[in-house]
Amino acid sequence: MKKNFSIIVLALLPLLSFAKGLGCYSWPMNMTKAWMQNAGIVEIENLNESKTKITLLASEKKGKDLYTEIYHFIFFDKQGNSYQVITKNEASREECSISDVDSYLVSKSDINY
Repeated sequence: MKKNFSIIVLALLPLLSFAKGLGCYSWPMNMTKAWMQNAGIVEIENLNESKTKITLLASEKKGKDLYTEIYHFIFFDKQGNSYQVITKNEASREECSISDVDSYLVSKSDINY
């Protein structure tokens, strides 16, 4: 019986490992879109916002109400190209924009038919 319980717990453990955060994805997402436009990567108006994929990779408590959050965004433009970006910023329960957003372009995929 103990063996079965251990197997069930080990099977469910990955489900419990997803990061839980403050839900402050809009600040890093908007700053990243502006950064991509300013860097000449893609124009904001060419992005298809409804297809954007957002994943919170990590949320680390740094103080009483201060968290460092790491997000993975996948943006898609209207031509079907994708842009994967990792962001890092600090947020609190009261304010999502406590710090600047560090954005890192991980990959850019072009559709060439």
